[in-house]
Formats: sequence, C-alpha cells, structure tokens
Amino acid sequence: MTPFRKLTSAETAALEALGNSAEDWSKVLVSEDFKPFQLLQSHLEGDVEIAAEARIVRSRVANYRIGTGSLVEGVTALECRRRSAFGNGVGVATMNECGGRTVKIFDRLSAQVAYVMAVYRHRPQTIAALEKMVDAYAEERSSEIGEVGSDCRIVGARFIREVRIGNGVEIDGASILENATLCDGARVGVDVKAYDLIAAEGSVIDNGSIVERCFVGESCRLDKGFTAAESLFFANSHCENGEAASIFAGPYTVSHHKSSLLIAGMFSFFNAGSGSNQSNHLFKSGAVHQSVHLRGCKFASSAYIMSPALEGAFTMVMGHHSYHHDTSAFPYSYLIEKEGRTHLMPGANLTSFGAVRDIEKWPARDRRSVKRDVISFDEYNPYITGAMLQAVDILHSLQEQDPDAPVFTHNKTLIRSAALQRGLKLYNKAIVAALGAMLSRGGSDPRYDGDGQWLDLGGQYITRRETEAILAAVDRGELTTTEAVDNRFRVFAVHYDDYAHSWAKQVYAALLGHTPTVDEIDEAISAGHNAHASMRRTTDADRDRDCSLDMAVSYGLDCTSEEERREDYYSVRGLK
Repeated sequence: MTPFRKLTSAETAALEALGNSAEDWSKVLVSEDFKPFQLLQSHLEGDVEIAAEARIVRSRVANYRIGTGSLVEGVTALECRRRSAFGNGVGVATMNECGGRTVKIFDRLSAQVAYVMAVYRHRPQTIAALEKMVDAYAEERSSEIGEVGSDCRIVGARFIREVRIGNGVEIDGASILENATLCDGARVGVDVKAYDLIAAEGSVIDNGSIVERCFVGESCRLDKGFTAAESLFFANSHCENGEAASIFAGPYTVSHHKSSLLIAGMFSFFNAGSGSNQSNHLFKSGAVHQSVHLRGCKFASSAYIMSPALEGAFTMVMGHHSYHHDTSAFPYSYLIEKEGRTHLMPGANLTSFGAVRDIEKWPARDRRSVKRDVISFDEYNPYITGAMLQAVDILHSLQEQDPDAPVFTHNKTLIRSAALQRGLKLYNKAIVAALGAMLSRGGSDPRYDGDGQWLDLGGQYITRRETEAILAAVDRGELTTTEAVDNRFRVFAVHYDDYAHSWAKQVYAALLGHTPTVDEIDEAISAGHNAHASMRRTTDADRDRDCSLDMAVSYGLDCTSEEERREDYYSVRGLK
C-alpha cells in the first residue's frame, strides 16, 4: 500500500496560491512524491487522500481517496457524505414489480446466484442464507470514505455521491451517480443519471440513460437514453432507447428500439424487435404477474405478450398474445397470432438460419475478461433436448386423442394438424443430432452422472440434482459465501461434457431398451452427424434464399443493367 503523509506548510501555501482551498488541510494526506501542481482551483473537504500522479482540477472533493494516476476534473461534487456500502446490498425487485423476487445486488453478483435468489422463493431457508451472505459482504465493503481507483478519468461530471470507483474507470459528463459501485473498466457517459447501482467490469452506461436500482453486468451496455428500474442485466446484454422495469435480463439480452417496453419478465439470449411489448397490464389485484421467455426467444416487430406467459427456448413470437400460453415444452417454435388466437408451430425455428446464426454469434461476441457468469453455449445439450423429447410425447398424445382433428389445443395455443406432423419430424431429427453430438463428447466417468432433468440456470446448463445439492449445502451452512456457491457452479461447468454424455447415454439406453454397446454408440454418433448435416442443409437453403437475387429489390437504384444491379447487391451484402 502506498504510504501517505500530511502536507507541509510550504505545500499548503503553494496549493492555496494555485487557487485551492480546504475545509481542514490537516485532513488531507498525499503520497511521498506529491507535487502541489497536482491540484488546481479545487476545494477539499473532510478526509482526502491523493496518490502519486493523481490530479484534481476545478473540482470539489469530500471524503475520498484518489488513486494513482487518476484525474478528477470539472466535477461539481465528488463526495461521500455518510457511511455507505456503495450500492452493495440494495434490493432489486426483479421479475415481479411487487417485490416477491427481490435480489440483493453486490459487486460480485453472478447470474447463477441471482437466478437462485429470484426463482427459488419456495426455499425460504436458502434465500435467507444467501441474503445473509450478501449483507455480510455489504457490511465488509462499507466505509465513510469513497474511493477512486488507479488510472481513472472523471471529467465534466456534476454530482458523484457515495460511489466506489474501480481501476481504469471513465466517467465523462454524467449528471448524477449516487450510491453505486463502478467496477474495473466500467464507463459512464454524458447525462447519465444512476442511483443504487452496481456496474460490473467493462460495463457501459451512456448517452442520457437513466438507471435506478439496477445491476449492470460484465460487458453490458445501456445506451441512447435507455431507462431501467429494478432490473438485472447479465453478461454482454445490450439495451438502447427503450424501457425496462423489473426484468431479469440474462446473458445477451438485446433491445435496440425506442418503442420497446419490457416489464416484469425474465429473458436471456433475447432480441426485442421494434414495438416489442412484454407488459404487465392485467391489473386486478395489482402488478403481480410475470412472464418468462426462455433462452433464445425473439420478438418480431410489434409483438405483444400479456403476462403471465411462458415460451419455450428459441421461440419466435409474432403478433399479439393475451391468452397466457405456456409453450415451455416446445423449443425452436413459432408462436404466431391468427384471428386473435395464439397458434403454435412446433419446431419450425429449426429450419431457420437465423437461429443457427444466433447460436454461432454469441460466443464470438463474448467481450468479458472476468467471466463471473457461467454461460453454456452448446447448441446440442440435455436441457433443450429434454424439452424436445417432452414435445414429441405431447404431440403424439394429442394425435392419439383425436387422429382426425384438423386443429389441436394445448396450453392456450392452437396447433394445426400439418404443423403437428411437421413438428414431430423436425424434433425427431434434432434429437438424433443432439444425442449423437453429446455422445461424441465427454466420457463415462461414473462421478459425473447427468441423469434426470436439466435446467438453464441464468445461462448455465446444469442438472436439477446438482442444483439442489448446491442449495442443500447452502442450507446446511457448508457454503458460507457467494464465492463458494459460485465455485460449485464452476466445478460443474468444467465437467459439463461428461455430465451431458452421461445424460445422452441414459436417454439412448431408454430408447433402445438396453445399455448401448460401443458399436451402437458409434452408430448413434454417426446418425447424429448425418442428422446435423441434413439440418444444416435446410438452414443453409434458408440463408441462400435470404441472399438470393429475389431479395435484391431496391438495390442498384441508378444502375443501367442487371449486371450492375447484381454487383451493387453483392457488394453491399458482402456476398462476393
């Protein structure tokens, strides 16, 4: 730790000659190599520490430590007026506006711990234990002195009150920041107003955004006047222009349009089209309803969901839906509105190149360095494959009940007979591909038993069995810090392929009626490879249609020949 000392009388005189003043110069501590020119036309109040090469210019600073090489310039007030936990321990009413799923945020919060705190309210002992851990951490982080880390640049801001600022942070023109922690590498821009905030490593809040009681996770970006309250945003989420209230935004939640409104819901790997509205407007007993859109869901332009509702993973939602559907057993589907009713097209999204592109782009766009959130990117996994197996059972059951029915009803949705038949074919092919892929990875170590139901826990695929084991360890007091809890989730992730292999082998055994031989496993892997290749031919054809000359309408506006028009189209689309 850098040694600090009091100012000499000569230094005090020099500082005052440079237009500086202090409430009490004896409370100002500086580094051994301090030079008076490090301060210019500034006023210091209370306890202030100034590290080597730190500068304070035309600013008021009260009760703060300024780290090595940091610049504070043109700041109306950088002050710590009372003992503060700097946003740690603040309760955020995520998912449900009435607060029944409140998550206490802190600067080491992971998506997995947040998910448990929000979703597992049926385990009050677990929630109480986790909240106790957060409270202890918040108390440990509390202080009457604010901190600015090393190599920070804080310029043109108005009021910064009770904010702990990590290393390499940039604050440029913010209006007000209050009761917050900005972790290493975070950036806050012009006209931002933020209260009760945790901004994780590498996050960006910019361009007039207004944030109140929120956690903004690692490498997330809130920009262009986005407003958010009582919300959690996890790794690599990017929201602009629109509004969020009481949402749990899992990794890669994206919303770019001014007209988007997301209220009281859970999202992850999500994309909101223009005019998207996931709202909680069914007011009878208050704002008590919520919706969950599982991993990879997309809203088309002007899509509307009235809570409560639940969609399966990778569902494309089009139109207005107000009948409170549950399609969680039908991943990769289309949910469309026809004549005011919700129609389900099971598995239809398996033929879309868009879904393939999404799955491939997410790991390539991972901007994180700390990687506190555990994220599973695998296309073929037990969680979604298990849902497809369930979907096949449901579709067969519907068909058996009335083989000649033109339309079937399931959980407030309508499924046309042709869509049901197509869904069965698509799901069966995808199941073959998934089992083959999982059997080709990992091994047969009996320590890693993947049997049973799998969950998507804030972006991590994990067995229900292991999740419950972790939570039971919390209940017994074996895990006493959130860091220890996170470590258990990480250990599972290290051996994910082995658990997935185990699950696939047991599912394959159930389909065969006996334990598969080595040859049978090889056959399943080969069949999976062929099924995957067949599916890719379908999605590639979908991509080719999107890139065909039929889509060149409006290109080559001033061209005089078809050849020139093609050249313009191929050049702009990057197809050459």
